[in-house]
Amino acid sequence: MSERETRPLPAMRHEAHFGDRVVRCFAARPASIDQMFRETVERNGPRDALVFEGDCWSWRELADVVGRIAAGLHAYGIDRGDRVGLLIGNRPEFVFALMAIQRLGAIAVPVSIREQAPGIAYVIGQCGARLLLYQDDLVDRLPAADAMPAAVRCVSVDGSAWRRWRDSTGEAIGTAADAAVGAAMDEEDTAVILYTSGTTGRPKGAMLSHFNIVHSAEHCMALTCSDRSVMAVPASHVTGLVAMIMAMLRVGGALVIVGSFKAREFLKLAAEQRITHTILVPAMYQLCLLQPDFDAFDLDAWRIGAYGGAPMPRATIEALAQRLPRLTLMNAYGATETTSPATIMPPGLQAGHLASVGRPVPAADIRVMDDAGREAAADSSGELWIGGPMVVRGYWEDPQATTASFIGGYWRSGDIGAIDADGFVQVFDRKKDMINRGGYKIYSVEVENVLAGCDGVLEAAVVGRPCPVLGERVHAVVAVSPESAGDPLACEARLRAWCAARLADYKVPESWVIQSEPLPRNANGKLMKRSLRPG
Repeated sequence: MSERETRPLPAMRHEAHFGDRVVRCFAARPASIDQMFRETVERNGPRDALVFEGDCWSWRELADVVGRIAAGLHAYGIDRGDRVGLLIGNRPEFVFALMAIQRLGAIAVPVSIREQAPGIAYVIGQCGARLLLYQDDLVDRLPAADAMPAAVRCVSVDGSAWRRWRDSTGEAIGTAADAAVGAAMDEEDTAVILYTSGTTGRPKGAMLSHFNIVHSAEHCMALTCSDRSVMAVPASHVTGLVAMIMAMLRVGGALVIVGSFKAREFLKLAAEQRITHTILVPAMYQLCLLQPDFDAFDLDAWRIGAYGGAPMPRATIEALAQRLPRLTLMNAYGATETTSPATIMPPGLQAGHLASVGRPVPAADIRVMDDAGREAAADSSGELWIGGPMVVRGYWEDPQATTASFIGGYWRSGDIGAIDADGFVQVFDRKKDMINRGGYKIYSVEVENVLAGCDGVLEAAVVGRPCPVLGERVHAVVAVSPESAGDPLACEARLRAWCAARLADYKVPESWVIQSEPLPRNANGKLMKRSLRPG
């Protein structure tokens, strides 16, 4: 076991924060993201920090780049509290800009590169950004000038010449460092605004403070400065930004950045870079296992395989255990509003708790509440309310949404779950997505778990289909591997029989869509179940 797995947790104490919250905190902690960065550079200067397409930056070299970009942004007029949009994908420039913004005490506002012009305009306008840094090859995605606030200036980040970023006039920024550039800040200051997925309306900007992010980084999964983590999930999402970038920044390990995930290229990179840690969605692990030459890659260094966003099929867990016996799988559960992980599966316990998303992280306070706002008994289901120093203050300039989602320092997750007597948390379904079939309540995740265990299934979504007699019936949308996508009727019959052998009859899907294309996801990668519901 590593030093971090065996050493005791840092000392903790209760503190008052955000006006009316009392939360359990790590007593000794960096006061800001920039302080955390500076401490890591001091400890790990010559070690690898970033790797991307054959280029590598040490922590000391990264600090030099960040210092120059911060000086350029400061000369450009960016100061404490200013919002800076980042329309940058998985590439080093995202990290350069993110850390430079933190040095100035400004606020980073990542925007998914899958977002389109109207969504970009909304985010930049709603947060009142003064500057938008964008990838040079995304210039056609920028909103028209009349759709953007007049005060916003746009700066191109050209990956082939990252030392010189230029605005529309050709003016270069980030050409010289200035050690005096920096800002005093309070740990409760907002560091990042991340816009939620907006599956039910306009996205809301969750305000992640330095205080939130530093605590989440401390909850990293037994990582050390010797670890090499590969980021194949979006940097603009809370998992990439906090659970990967900030977690590696905290321990001083290396972050290997993947521009876009392709299973075979990923395996090749993991072998070449001696990757030790990943956070992927279950479908990514399945796609890796489907590669015919999987066993040809030397993945012996891979020790932690974290996942979230969907349950891991038992078949995938068993296949990984057989082919990568040194790999420890760790489920996790969290959200933008919890600054990434709220629960993590303790190492080595995944196989015995397949239905669980783990135990609450050390600083988390998770309660199961009924509809009347009363705490439920152990093993009883209810809505998960999450408290702790990782929970954000609220949504940017949206007091109505903040009041609706946060009560007494707890975030109302909207997820139905339970906690057993040993503290293991289960997540059954979204509260609003539960299917009610003639009075029988069906958690779609249970049916999805069963479908995911069937050979050839890459991912599945189960939703309610309106019914004039029963209210709703069970409808399944299933993405299958190319080898399984031959005869749709035969595939449907096989899936129906698989479910019938494992589920109560009223839970078996009664209508199906079977496809070889991936299921639809929004710009943040979240499954868009609303678009799958039949009319």
